[in-house]
Amino acid sequence: MNSFNKFLSIAFLLCLSSLLTIAAGPGPKTLKVMTYNIHHANPPAQPGVIDLQAIAAVINKEAPDLVALQELDVFTKRSGAVDQVKKLAELCGMYSFFSKGIDFEGGEYGVAILSKFKINHTERFPLPFKEGIKAEQRSLAIINVSLPDGSMLDFACTHLDLNNAHRLLQVAEINRILGERKNNVILGGDLNLESNTPAMAILEQHFTRSCLENCAPTIPDVNPNKEIDFILLKKGSAFKVMKHLVIRDIHASDHLPLVVTYKTK
Repeated sequence: MNSFNKFLSIAFLLCLSSLLTIAAGPGPKTLKVMTYNIHHANPPAQPGVIDLQAIAAVINKEAPDLVALQELDVFTKRSGAVDQVKKLAELCGMYSFFSKGIDFEGGEYGVAILSKFKINHTERFPLPFKEGIKAEQRSLAIINVSLPDGSMLDFACTHLDLNNAHRLLQVAEINRILGERKNNVILGGDLNLESNTPAMAILEQHFTRSCLENCAPTIPDVNPNKEIDFILLKKGSAFKVMKHLVIRDIHASDHLPLVVTYKTK
């Protein structure tokens, strides 16, 4: 092969390589998700103090795409009649959805979701409790968003009951609501249970935890010793865990925030 033909062959191969790279499109994208029980923005070391700025600072530092929040006050007396969901959405520059658990001190108390993506639609499901046993109403909040790659995601948030009898019913209801959905589904929340409990085993019929062994505890904020806050991916969803991180030395709440980064298509 003379030098000119060799040059043409190399040029052709370089051109072909560039075209294949363009056709393949950009590399893998990521989705960053947080769950955080904010204790109505009351730092545990400061009784009576409400500091939404501190909670917003935690969220903004991590810059998640989606946040599952628990224990929020909306217009309650103890939090100064502030809509904590709306205020956090403003401070973080995100869309929001609130799902009430109970009426409380002239306002409402429950869970919420923040999203960098515009919310297509929202759903709220009250969760069951065992008759005859005292219970606080809990709920499942769900938003649907379109991801940058065009795929759809249902992102859910909950805060389960302290009583195991209630929790067993609640995880079964979550499975019923979310387990057969065709979209990608992520569930985040304070589940008030540890990973080796029967209720978690039920939830894991349809979901996979973001960390399966040697997982960092999430409560309390000082000397944490229990993992009760989780982010779970519905089996069959087209994501893969890249990073699971509990943020330490954060004292804006009695819980520590959990951040999970997924690789998307």
